[in-house]
Amino acid sequence: MLRTGTMMAALVTSAMLMACGGDDKQAQNPQQQQCPQGQYFDGQFCQNMQGQQQQQQPPPAQTTAAPPPTSPIPVATATTGAPAQAADPASAAAATALLGPLAQQHAMPGAKPLGSAVAGNFQQGQSLETTVQMSPGKCYTVVGVALPPMTDLDIQLVPTLAMPGLPAAILAADNTQGAQAIVAGKPNCYKWALPMGAPVKMIVTAKTGSGMAAAQVYEK
Repeated sequence: MLRTGTMMAALVTSAMLMACGGDDKQAQNPQQQQCPQGQYFDGQFCQNMQGQQQQQQPPPAQTTAAPPPTSPIPVATATTGAPAQAADPASAAAATALLGPLAQQHAMPGAKPLGSAVAGNFQQGQSLETTVQMSPGKCYTVVGVALPPMTDLDIQLVPTLAMPGLPAAILAADNTQGAQAIVAGKPNCYKWALPMGAPVKMIVTAKTGSGMAAAQVYEK
């Protein structure tokens, strides 16, 4: 009778241990909580599926704005005033006599006059024009001088032919202010780069003041 009671007690204890072990295993692996439609279980709470989709969506691609178009490089164009009064050699002698010394100072050694000098009696803003023939492989310098009361003389070299309706682009011009105007002085000169010769226009303008002025193209 005692042995039977002992065995019954052991069976009861074993059953209780097995029952407790089953409860621990179930506590360690709880079933996933059921959430309403449109929600998911994050391990603790039910969350809206829309928020999860928004987090998974990649960020919108960044677009780079196109750079603004660059403006074209400006091209200097010739300006011509009203015609000045051309001067005869005798009346222009005082101005033309100064051209030779200027050429020796600013033209390339050995340069010779090309054509005749341009001389005139200018009012402010007036111009005189002449045409010279430039040749391949040659280089050119232009010198000009004005007598008082003129204080600024301007000289430009431009093509004789321009686009219809557009002013001619300047090939070369003096970059000084004053009664003397030098275009392409030494050690540089204006080199004619085309394989054939062409006529070029020289424009002489009284920029500031009025009076007698003369200019001459030299070629080497």
